[in-house]
Order: sequence, then structure tokens, then C-alpha cells
Amino acid sequence: MDDREAYGRWRDGRLAAAPTCVAGLVVEVGDITALTPAEHRALLERLRRSNMAVYAEGPKPGRDHKAALKALGERLGLVSLDANALADDDGITPLTVHREGARSRYIPYTERPIAWHTDGYYNPPDRNVRALLLHCAGKAADGGANRLMDHDILYILLRDEDPELVRALMAPDAMTIPGNDEEGLARPATVGPVFSVGPDGSLHMRYTARSRHVIWSERAAPAAASIRRLLDGPSPHVFEHVLEPGQGLVSNNPLHTREPFRDDPAMPRLLYRARYHQRVVET
Repeated sequence: MDDREAYGRWRDGRLAAAPTCVAGLVVEVGDITALTPAEHRALLERLRRSNMAVYAEGPKPGRDHKAALKALGERLGLVSLDANALADDDGITPLTVHREGARSRYIPYTERPIAWHTDGYYNPPDRNVRALLLHCAGKAADGGANRLMDHDILYILLRDEDPELVRALMAPDAMTIPGNDEEGLARPATVGPVFSVGPDGSLHMRYTARSRHVIWSERAAPAAASIRRLLDGPSPHVFEHVLEPGQGLVSNNPLHTREPFRDDPAMPRLLYRARYHQRVVET
């Protein structure tokens, strides 16, 4: 925070490299289980520029989508899956509408919108979610777009506005997620920073725009309001995209949302999600 020269070099490089439209994130691939060297390089190039990439391989009927997603993760150097409570036994989560049961009580398994967040914001610091993969096996009948923003860019916008906003968000008590005492899903309260720097020097963000079940420190509350203003206002750095079957997101867990959608039970929306405790290698 005290090295303005180093920050200026990093800032200018990030802004100069940032994509200007969704098309700049997309990489056409033949098969995510067998990326060619050129396809792999193209994904890494986009991840280095924006912490995210969208692959498009087209539908492959009859394939084991979970095995394919896991193979893609391994090709990208991702091995430490975040086995959250609602994931399947293999650590990969099928995101589809549930009308009853434990999953039906949680927004990702409904047709309702999901506000801005990074995945795993309720995890303790030693289990931060640093990479996120999504694979679309079936799209909604209507709606369900994702909005995406590189957390590096948000950091820059905040720091350019007022470095004290960033200092507040890097404090160890900036954001508290109260514990959950539901049987089978119990977890303790989690206290930690919004922005932190990993052992490799990369920036990590832990955030949710939810107004309930989150407690901001007195110092961080104004900074949280600034985040909401930047995310909810018009911005050339926010991209919107509906994943088609055979498309997927490869990312270092940037900020993202999900719009509401209408599900067709005969052809349900189905995405597979894999979360990892490390970033994509070489990004």
C-alpha cells in the first residue's frame, strides 16, 4: 500500500490489458478433456488479463460432464477441490433447481437471482476459494445470465478513489459471516479481510453483497457501500453472458452474479461447479 510506484506499474498494466467485451473472454476448444497446447495458452492468456475465460466446445451428448470438468481442472493445475457441504461426494456440485430437500433452501438451487459475490466467502482464510470452474450441461428456458467483474479491476477503482477504502477492506476484521447451526450444514462464524494477498503475490477477494447474514466492521462499512455503488452502476468492466450447453467459465474466482431464470422441468438448467483452493497455474 505504501509503494505507489509499484502500484502504478501494476495498475497501468492491468487496465491496458483488460478486455473490453465478452467476446474477448471466449476461447473455442475441441474438447476440454484434451486441450491442445494452443487452446491451453489461449485460456491462460485471458486469465492473465482478466482472471477469467469462457471456453466453447459445443454439446457432447452422453459424456460424463463431471469427469470432463475435473480433467479440465487437472490440466489447469487445479487439484485441491473445496468440498463444501452441499457438493457431491466427488467435490463437484450439480447446480439445478431443487423443489424439496436441503438444497431447496439455498438460492443457488432455486430460480432466484444471486447477488454479487465471490465463491466461498464464508470459508476460513486457510480454505479460500481461489479458482472456480463452471460447465453448462443445460441452459434455462429463459434468463439465468451471469455478470462478471475482475476483482483486480474493482480493487484499482477503489484504490484510485481513496486508498483508505482498500486499507479498511484489508483489515483482518473487515467482514464477518455469522455461523450456521443447521444440522448437517453447521459451520462457525468466519471473520476476515475482503482483500488479501496470497503467497504467490496474487490478489484475492472475499465478498458478498448480501445485506443479511453479513456484518461489516465500522471502518469497512463505507468501503462496502463503495463496492456496491461500483458494481451496481454502469461499467465497461462488467460483462454479462449466458452460458450455452458446452460452454463454461474458467476463473480465479472473480466477482459474479446470476440473474433470475425460468426453468423447464422437461429440460432443466444444469451447471456443474468446481471450486479449488489454488489459482489456475501460470496465471
